[in-house]
Amino acid sequence: MAESGKSSLRRSKPNYIYSIVGVALVLVIMGVMGWMLLNFSKVGNTFKEDIRISAYLRTQNKDTIAQIQQFIAGQPFAKDVKYIDKEAAKALWNKDNNEDWGKILDVNPLPESIDFFAKADYVNPDSLKMISSLLLSQYSNQITDLQYPQVLVSSISEKTRIFSIAFIVISVVLCIIVIFSIDNTIRLAMFSNRFLIKTMQMVGATRNFISRPMNIRAIINGLISAGIAIAVLLGLITWLENLIPWLKAIRDMQLNLILFGGMIFLGVGISLFSTYRSVLKYLKMKLDDLY
Repeated sequence: MAESGKSSLRRSKPNYIYSIVGVALVLVIMGVMGWMLLNFSKVGNTFKEDIRISAYLRTQNKDTIAQIQQFIAGQPFAKDVKYIDKEAAKALWNKDNNEDWGKILDVNPLPESIDFFAKADYVNPDSLKMISSLLLSQYSNQITDLQYPQVLVSSISEKTRIFSIAFIVISVVLCIIVIFSIDNTIRLAMFSNRFLIKTMQMVGATRNFISRPMNIRAIINGLISAGIAIAVLLGLITWLENLIPWLKAIRDMQLNLILFGGMIFLGVGISLFSTYRSVLKYLKMKLDDLY
């Protein structure tokens, strides 16, 4: 009997290994999708905040210009507010168009302006119209016009909305698949312990006594699976950042930590829930039904 018990114990150990690896692989898939979703949002915000907005000036009074610049800088929507004089405007135009028209024209026709970038939450057609109305009404005699690439703003807003909805739908579906996959993996691992659970019940062990060590084992396995998944995901992120250097510029450690925390919570939570549910299931089954 002792040899049989030891043999049975040895046979059950690989199941834990398989379940740990299986859960880790599922968590890696979830982590990759989560990382892509977070970085998609970050990339979209980076593109939005790279759109230049120009408030063209009628006045050349330096005090008035400084007052307008200070007013814009104090608004919650503005960042990187700069005064662009005629020479700076010419340099920007030459840079964007890759040519110098100064050799042809003797007079600089470009107006002075105050250029700024709007924060990502404000880069949409409605918000930019409100910003334009605010500045033109506040300084109607000093600002002639507020210009920005309207077609580009509308296109980015529309595409961001579509991709965000698509990613959310995919993420929800993936989370459901992940939960079911982890649940089935744990239940399969617990299948080999069904006779042990029933035997302990038959000799008088309480439900808590039977489930406690298995729940602890589930928590440990969940932590190990999450640790493996996080290590693999970190390796993938590092490889991608070396392959695509600009990904480092949008790295957000706080969001990554939230993602890793979600992976740990999901790995441990589902493992514990599935283990406890499996134990209750086998406790309620008749002995003949276990075969």
